[in-house]
Amino acid sequence: MRTFAGVCAVTMAVVSTSCGSSASTTAPTTGSGSGTGGTSSATTITITSAGVSPKNLTVTRGSQVTFVNSDTRAHEMYSDPHPDHTDCPELNQVGHLEPGQSRQSGNLVIARVCGYHDHINPDITSLQGNITIQ
Repeated sequence: MRTFAGVCAVTMAVVSTSCGSSASTTAPTTGSGSGTGGTSSATTITITSAGVSPKNLTVTRGSQVTFVNSDTRAHEMYSDPHPDHTDCPELNQVGHLEPGQSRQSGNLVIARVCGYHDHINPDITSLQGNITIQ
């Protein structure tokens, strides 16, 4: 019975998280991480004129990542590879971000490394990064 209750609790947590809006335009409350690629409790990637920070982010399965556009121009954040965007479809929910806008990815539930890039500027390496899902 405990196993069933545990599964129900996890299922309810995932369902309640996935029912939230993925089009948030408010600033997140978490930090942007250290940028070193180590495990971090932060789940935010900030986009500036200098690029994305952190470039490498490690999250636990079930997490969502918030992308914040702190640049003065629009960006379109999508999963690799360009232009197909098929490796991690959950990242494609971020999409187009005007300056000052933020948006969350879908729930990242499969353990893997997800590369991402700015679809508008796919060859600019400072606007590329990886999210490792553990």
